[in-house]
Amino acid sequence: MSATTPQLATTAHTFTQLLSSTRRGARLARLLAAEQLRAWPVSPGVTEHAEQIVAELAANAALHGRVNSRDFRLTLTLDTAAGQLRIAVTDARGERLPSPPADCGPSPDTESGRGLLLVTALADRWGVEPYLPSGKTVWAECACETPGPDMHSGRI
Repeated sequence: MSATTPQLATTAHTFTQLLSSTRRGARLARLLAAEQLRAWPVSPGVTEHAEQIVAELAANAALHGRVNSRDFRLTLTLDTAAGQLRIAVTDARGERLPSPPADCGPSPDTESGRGLLLVTALADRWGVEPYLPSGKTVWAECACETPGPDMHSGRI
């Protein structure tokens, strides 16, 4: 007689979309991410944080990672077994790496420089990895629990 060991079902959800390296493409990335996350078993709080992270990373890709006629890629990966959401934005400018925000943050009179402070505050961790031959992927990870059956309907 052969006994089998029960295995936990691993569920991974993935969403990937190429978007134009423009402000409109960055806005669309945020909207698509929010819509996709609402369709997955993700709590509203994690969805809200992820939407802000996507907005910042996509804006950076459109502003700082832009190469004419090259799109950026948004990838969302939800691993329900690990309880983790990974947000990744890949652009064509591998030589322009973001640096971790300074502890003191940008000067109050500057118009930019706060995006990665938000990512640092909202994500459990984030980083950058090369995307060969000439790009980079900026990623952020958020811990998430699978919500109860009525979490998306507003009833708890």
